[in-house]
Amino acid sequence: MAEKRYTDPEIREYASPPCFAHELTSEYGVQSEPGDSWSEVLRWRKAERQRLIEERLAVDAEERKAKSDRIASRLDLAIGKVSGRIVSSYWPFRGEPDLRNWAINVIERGGRIALPVVIGKGWPLEFRVWGPGDPLERGVWNILVPSRGPSVVPDTVIAPGVGFDGENYRLGYGGGFFDRTLAAIPGRPLVIGVGYAASRLRTIHPQPHDVPMDVIVTDD
Repeated sequence: MAEKRYTDPEIREYASPPCFAHELTSEYGVQSEPGDSWSEVLRWRKAERQRLIEERLAVDAEERKAKSDRIASRLDLAIGKVSGRIVSSYWPFRGEPDLRNWAINVIERGGRIALPVVIGKGWPLEFRVWGPGDPLERGVWNILVPSRGPSVVPDTVIAPGVGFDGENYRLGYGGGFFDRTLAAIPGRPLVIGVGYAASRLRTIHPQPHDVPMDVIVTDD
């Protein structure tokens, strides 16, 4: 059953809506550590983002699946009981941990899954309830998103990261969607960053607008 879920041609095209793929570049040659200015931090983050994405794409698919499975099992420990809760998950993009079957399992255990939808540049994300078989449409940047379904406020937000540091700050894709959303969301959901242990950085050089995760879950 799980294998079918992975090979569904429609599901395979999913991407994490907050991923600003079109902003990724292969610029190199910047210093290994930035200076104090925001422009220097931006250049450093862009180079680190590209490096980390290339490293995780180079990982063997079987090894990546094993890492994803370990992350999924640790998410269960971090979240606890999911029945009656709304969990915002994501679909893997450019080597991100693949939690698709875990998300379906959350539904089977009585929880609900929401997917983040980009409404527009500079706007917070919208979370729409999703389940297997629900209709999809092409959203912003041609990304598949739920074509309908209620907009909800999740109890738990799973935020994939390109990198992360020891203070639970995540290095995202540069669009600022998660930070903007977490700053605006009513209440404070449990926010869990997920990523590979190999993506740990000494620091992401957090700025005032960066929002730390409550916890980071990795394969190690």
